[in-house]
Amino acid sequence: MTGEAPLEHVIVVAAVIEDNGRFLVTRRPAGVHLGGLWEFPGGKTTAAESHSAGLRREIREELAVDVHVHELIHETTHQYPDRVVSLYFYRCTIADAPSAALGQEMRWVDARELQTLEFPPADVELIRLLTWEQSR
Repeated sequence: MTGEAPLEHVIVVAAVIEDNGRFLVTRRPAGVHLGGLWEFPGGKTTAAESHSAGLRREIREELAVDVHVHELIHETTHQYPDRVVSLYFYRCTIADAPSAALGQEMRWVDARELQTLEFPPADVELIRLLTWEQSR
């Protein structure tokens, strides 16, 4: 036995919000896990929350807008040096214009531009999937 404590396992939900062929992405602030990387907005769920409830709460906090959560389009688990993250990406729609409620950088980008931004390693397969969908 190594005596090492097990890694923290985090459940994260993220919104894939598309409008006219462009996707909404935000940049993680400096000083947090994976700071400076781009991501699909969302965050950790609490033990008592469903994925939908957690995603609605996170999007209200981050983008000051209500979100309609639709189907799960991709899920993955990725081990980072300090934690294991299970990510669930849901196709979502919003009725109003989002705003960067936490001061984070926010952009609407097309599938080609998604490939030029730096995302966390756990998002790579989703980026491939979205790029493929757009090229069909």
